[in-house]
Amino acid sequence: MAKRKKYPRLPSGFGQIRYLGKKRRNPYGVYPPAILIQGKYITPKALCYVDTWIKGLAVLTAYKSGTYISGVECKLDIGNNTDDIAQFLLANYNKLANIETHSKSEQLPTFSDVYKEFYFYKYEREGCRKYANSTKNSTRIAYQNCEALHNHIFADLKHDNLQGVIDKSKLGHAGLEHIIGLFHQIYEYAMAQDIVEKGMDYSSAVKINIEDNEEHGEPFSEKDLKVLWKNKDNELAEMILIMCYSGYRISAYKNMEVDLKKKYFDGGVKSKGVTRQVPIHSAILPLVKKRLKRDGFLLKETNYFRLDMYETLQVLGIEKHTPHDTRHTFSMLCEKYEVKENDRKRMLGHKFKDVTNNVYGHRTVEDLRKEIEKIPHLL
Repeated sequence: MAKRKKYPRLPSGFGQIRYLGKKRRNPYGVYPPAILIQGKYITPKALCYVDTWIKGLAVLTAYKSGTYISGVECKLDIGNNTDDIAQFLLANYNKLANIETHSKSEQLPTFSDVYKEFYFYKYEREGCRKYANSTKNSTRIAYQNCEALHNHIFADLKHDNLQGVIDKSKLGHAGLEHIIGLFHQIYEYAMAQDIVEKGMDYSSAVKINIEDNEEHGEPFSEKDLKVLWKNKDNELAEMILIMCYSGYRISAYKNMEVDLKKKYFDGGVKSKGVTRQVPIHSAILPLVKKRLKRDGFLLKETNYFRLDMYETLQVLGIEKHTPHDTRHTFSMLCEKYEVKENDRKRMLGHKFKDVTNNVYGHRTVEDLRKEIEKIPHLL
């Protein structure tokens, strides 16, 4: 069976032509542009239904130029040629082209417009989830740090515009993660509201091209860890505990290989080189199994996690910590409970300065397991 012909994408703000199914006499619904009502874009009811896509385009062109009269589509008959359609399109397109050039900017939302709508929808609309002030502040600061985009028509933005903000910024890795997190959320909102077409998420390929040098940090105290254990059913607390008992950098958990049979993690390198294996501590093994069964992965998105982590810690009454502090916590626990220094370095992925350990040091996962299990459960 022949595939249905694909037609070109219509300009943003032009309206939509939707294929409604082959069993209809007039299978194409012709819809005017979405309108903004109380912070949400709503698609109005169809102008009409037509038998061909090209008729739908003619109707929208007339609608945009201000000449559309209900029922005019019935007088358009392609027959064996397209003269009627062509004349109708050209006449209305000329009127449309004569509209002042600034009208597009007046009609289509800018990045700032979409941000304001997104912010209202997430934080201020009736019935929305309540967020901590620190989360709201992080969102506002991220918006302020991408000022170059504020006046751009949102639908006209491309990957290079977004990537340019990241590449030109003087912020550190954590600050850039906040900006990318905002990009992801705004595009998710824009697609849901038909501001851009589904799948047109240019934020998905934006990358941070500087190394994460967030080496300094403050470990969680054992008192903090006990609070986390009491709240282990919270998905954020669950992941924080996994990180505190394994010691990888946050980015490593996105592509982490987990061998539940042999009970070890495999992954994570800061620079070029091989991955390393770290035994799964018996305290977190049930959490790892639960997370993988529920989600299918340990961590999907680091940008959202960082913001949600700050909020969760605040709710639990624990002072602010960064994801990198979990790595410091693992190191602290190893040192306090006398895990062999060389094995601590191996599990953290630190390089040895001496040739003996760097080249000839060979330790199995089971050797490391005996050491990591010196750390108590702290339940």
